[in-house]
Amino acid sequence: MQAESNSAIEEESGSSYLQYLPAIYKKDEFTGRFLRIFEDILQPIEGVVDNVPYYLDPAVTPEPFLPWLASWLGLALDERWPIDRRRRLVASAAELHRWRGTRRGMTEFLKIYSGVMPQIAEATSRPRTSLGSDTKLGVDTYLGGGGGAFHFTVTIGGENLSNIDIGIVRAIIEVQKPAHTTYSLNVLGQSLAEREEEHGA
Repeated sequence: MQAESNSAIEEESGSSYLQYLPAIYKKDEFTGRFLRIFEDILQPIEGVVDNVPYYLDPAVTPEPFLPWLASWLGLALDERWPIDRRRRLVASAAELHRWRGTRRGMTEFLKIYSGVMPQIAEATSRPRTSLGSDTKLGVDTYLGGGGGAFHFTVTIGGENLSNIDIGIVRAIIEVQKPAHTTYSLNVLGQSLAEREEEHGA
């Protein structure tokens, strides 16, 4: 009967803090109502503290919290990215920093954004010679060198590229490439004018 009486007082007062007090205080309705004031203030804070591990997980953290989490890793998120890809970027940030400036790092970064595996080809040295009667331009003779030894080509292609912003792709390449290099961007499925873009260091 005593236990039922205490439960009835707690239910009426609405304060769960009564369970932590000595039995003599649990019988006082005023104490229950008074504790409810503090409970209403502290419950939201307790909820946040209880869920801290989820706030630190890029896969489930609330969307407004994601840019702050990214700032811990030296990332400035682009709001134009779909939210699922922004989450993957934050989750992969440490590994991407490790490989920044390499083919592997750029490939992974572009894959996270585009959802497809890009192809990155580095320029090979080509002999430069003058044109003669037996030479064929573009077959066994090349002029200009296509950017030289510090030039590479990025090719992105897939069945569904409609959601890919070419401007974002270029921004990723500019950030990830070594400063002294140049590149060509080849996006399969685009018009000829958009398909090839030359960029300097």
